[in-house]
Amino acid sequence: MTASTTPTPVELAGLIDHTALKPDTDEATVRRVISEALEHGFAAVCINPRWVSFTAEALAGSPVKTCTVVGFPLGASTTAAKVAETQDAVQQGAQEVDMVVDIADANAGRADAVQAQIAALAAAAHAGGAILKVILETSLLTQEAKELVCRAAEAAGADFVKTSTGFGGGGATVEDIALMHSVVGGRLGIKASGGVRSYEDAVAMVNAGATRIGASASVDIVEGSKNDGVRGGY
Repeated sequence: MTASTTPTPVELAGLIDHTALKPDTDEATVRRVISEALEHGFAAVCINPRWVSFTAEALAGSPVKTCTVVGFPLGASTTAAKVAETQDAVQQGAQEVDMVVDIADANAGRADAVQAQIAALAAAAHAGGAILKVILETSLLTQEAKELVCRAAEAAGADFVKTSTGFGGGGATVEDIALMHSVVGGRLGIKASGGVRSYEDAVAMVNAGATRIGASASVDIVEGSKNDGVRGGY
């Protein structure tokens, strides 16, 4: 999809990771999210690690991927702990893993440490056939640190960079997506996550360079794109 386009509902749905990551998420919520993802053709269902096997089994045979999170939401776990989480998630059926970067190392400019941790998780994910997305938590990083993490993610073999957990006091912005795109666009995927709640939000992120959207309001986003004649009747 190129810049300054208006995606159809199907195109937009295919970019969305339908998300349920609140600490009180229960089985009924996970079942609902899975059902909505299958109905609308979302890219993935993103859930906490305890729900990975349940979700993977429910989505088996469908094009919707099972995604989970590692080192979430703080990013302050050791590399060994994050690797163990990644390995367990992949064994349980995760096809996509979203890790939180070490925010302190990133802001301190410790590029080698950031890259080494991402590389260890990329190896663990790829060994199980999964992809790795690196969550920057942009609201807590300096501009220099954002660029550092993007470069480190690419050098480490990650597959995506991602804006936010949604729990760090900020979310995706067009400016951050544009910055990430300027560093790794065309080589890594870019996921806008955190505060993307409407069709307009999602389209703005796509036009800034996002290739994936993380949202819990996914159904509202897609249904919103269908109900406005100004947008071609979608």
